[in-house]
Amino acid sequence: MRRAGSSLASAANGAPATGVQRQARLATLSDGQSVTLRLMGPDDREKMLVFARSLPPDDLLFLRSDITQSSNVDDWIRNIQEGATVTVLAEISDSLVGYASVHANQALWTRTLGEIRMQVGQPFRGRGLGRLLGAEILRAGQERGLRKMAAMMTPDQAGARAAFEKLGFQIEALLQSWVVDRNGRPRDLIIMSQTLDTGIKNAAA
Repeated sequence: MRRAGSSLASAANGAPATGVQRQARLATLSDGQSVTLRLMGPDDREKMLVFARSLPPDDLLFLRSDITQSSNVDDWIRNIQEGATVTVLAEISDSLVGYASVHANQALWTRTLGEIRMQVGQPFRGRGLGRLLGAEILRAGQERGLRKMAAMMTPDQAGARAAFEKLGFQIEALLQSWVVDRNGRPRDLIIMSQTLDTGIKNAAA
């Protein structure tokens, strides 16, 4: 992986209050294409809406909120500014092609735990972008003092599961009929987790 700078940062659109202050950097996909990784800020609102609205309906099915709606993206940006969320964006030719977020629960007893949410645009799947984003968000979580991170997905999301497994995530639980799809059918839910010291070692390998 080729790097431009040693860390990630908020763009010039205002640094989020997360304790994560890093320089944008270049990375390389498995096919040799360069991608810029940086932190999301307020000026990325429209870019995120364009990206979200380009995703297939099934990709949006199990998100916590409908990010094709501007009000929900506004809430997302507000969470970033308040320090509850860190989001890493992946850009190619100034277009958003993927993101990874870590959302920290503010409750005292779960304050060192974070949940990863990640989406990669269809044309860029199978090219290593998910692993790059996962590694960056693991580092961001460690920088803000999180101890453990979790990711949730359905069993048929094989690409996401493979990306997290390469980062050292392991299955914690399989919850049967835990979520419902657009047609009202129950679906299983997988919960994977990683302790951050181990995750950082795997990401650097």
